[in-house]
Amino acid sequence: MTAATEAGVPPAPASPKSRKSVTGTRRIVAAMFLLPALVLLGALVVYPIGYSIVRSFYNQSGDGFAGIDNYKALFTDDGIRTALKNNIIWVVFAPTIATALGLIFAVLTERVRWGTAFKLVVFMPMAISMLAAGIIFRLVYDQDPDKGFANAVWVGVHDTFSQASAFPKAHPGRESPLVAQGGGFITKTTVRTGGTVTLPLVGVAPDQMPGDAKKAVAPQADPGRITGTTWQDFTRGKGVGTLGGVDPSELGYPGMKIEAVKDGKVVETAKAGDDGTFSFSEKADGAQLRLPASNFKEAYNGLDWLGPSLVTPAIIGSYIWMWAGFAMVLIAAGLAGIPRELLEAARVDGASEWQVFRRVTVPLLAPVLAVVTVTLMINVLKIFDLVFIIAPGSSQDDANVLALELYRKGFAEDQPGIASAISVFLLLLVIPVMWFNIRRLRREVRR
Repeated sequence: MTAATEAGVPPAPASPKSRKSVTGTRRIVAAMFLLPALVLLGALVVYPIGYSIVRSFYNQSGDGFAGIDNYKALFTDDGIRTALKNNIIWVVFAPTIATALGLIFAVLTERVRWGTAFKLVVFMPMAISMLAAGIIFRLVYDQDPDKGFANAVWVGVHDTFSQASAFPKAHPGRESPLVAQGGGFITKTTVRTGGTVTLPLVGVAPDQMPGDAKKAVAPQADPGRITGTTWQDFTRGKGVGTLGGVDPSELGYPGMKIEAVKDGKVVETAKAGDDGTFSFSEKADGAQLRLPASNFKEAYNGLDWLGPSLVTPAIIGSYIWMWAGFAMVLIAAGLAGIPRELLEAARVDGASEWQVFRRVTVPLLAPVLAVVTVTLMINVLKIFDLVFIIAPGSSQDDANVLALELYRKGFAEDQPGIASAISVFLLLLVIPVMWFNIRRLRREVRR
């Protein structure tokens, strides 16, 4: 103990050069360890942001000051306005739906034995890159039902309730007794009781004929009825077949609907058998025979998922497929931290499961739900990969978003000034959302 200490005089403070941090490390050493990270941060974050801000005020060549002209283009250029509108749709719907699905999955799987396996399956798309997911959903949304899963399901459901015709390409051939009428065909002349009528058609490939089609049979006269045959009249030429006549190698049109029409009204209806034969009673005497348009209805090929009207919802669907698992995992973690006594107390008080969910579970999960939603909002503001890969060139303008427009202006159209303005605008949109998220996280840490 020194004399100064014995006299009650406190010791002099340590020299700044010798001052150490709480961990015992000199500040200059700590600064040296931080220096590489600070250099990278400045080179990869601070400098690009600063350069983009400066570049956004110059013209496209970079040698003339443009003022705020590039920023005016954000609200006057049709492509950028479409991108801005689509970004609003993305921000409103994608995070909301993904968070809602994550909440539902987390709550429903909490009590089931196979909940962990289900969560693993739902979360698995997060392991796939945006590029791979885009390629997958480009195939899923393919227009051809034989290739695209979405249309295969949609067509299957549609055909369950509305069966397509087996003869969409059938039409009258040369010297036919039929003429076109309202999407179908009608005979040129009327029919009489005891007579026969032939209704030859062409246009259906042999391998597309129904499996129940049998060899066509020529109509046989019946004194009290009108008989006829409708068939695939495909044989042509001398020694090959008879034009307008039923040949042994030709097939009938099974299930073909025929109507007897008098004065514009249908008086009787018949259906062709497997061999194409049909008949009418005396009520059809003096009528014309009509093959209605329903016989030739084109096969339903589903929805144009990647067309101008559906391309944005379709891409949002692929994003939700990827990120619903992310939302589910975070919400499940929050759900595990809810005191079970509160839930049991609500049930004891007579609350139903829906009331417990709506009035207890959701309010207690509100901080987690907010963090998930805001995080996804930041993510969708920068969405680029899925839109660029999934949207075909014909509808990419309709699916455009700000990040994609930034890429197109900067690289495809060589307008770096406007591209820089878009990047600054995106930064301004992201900053408030990030600030809100950071503030909420700090508030949770204090608790």
